[in-house]
Amino acid sequence: MSLRRQFSSFVLVGVIATAAHYLVLIGLKELAHWSVIPATLSGYCVGGAVSYVLTRRHVFDSDRPHTEAGWRFVTVASVGFFLTWGLMRLFVVAWGAPYLPAQVVTTGVVMFWSFAANRYWTFRAHAAG
Repeated sequence: MSLRRQFSSFVLVGVIATAAHYLVLIGLKELAHWSVIPATLSGYCVGGAVSYVLTRRHVFDSDRPHTEAGWRFVTVASVGFFLTWGLMRLFVVAWGAPYLPAQVVTTGVVMFWSFAANRYWTFRAHAAG
């Protein structure tokens, strides 16, 4: 699959995973009155689970077994989790930005990190031998 098509598929999967993330974030923030950081990190985890299933099958069509791709995906997602934590703390807590625009910017940064790391490490085809 070409890089352009793969990235387009990744963005489409990302829209679905992001919708799950934002539903949890907004629900916990607005309905359950959670603080924004725990709410967004909870949403990130839900979106991550959705993303793994869809990314493995529809974006990278990986031949790596789940036991190998799974821990790699979790490693990449963990970096994204801490990027989300750091950026949201900076934007919302330190700078006082509204949480949804801050989350949109954060989502964009984490999306590029996740695509590159998953393409070149998590789901890359096995090396011969």
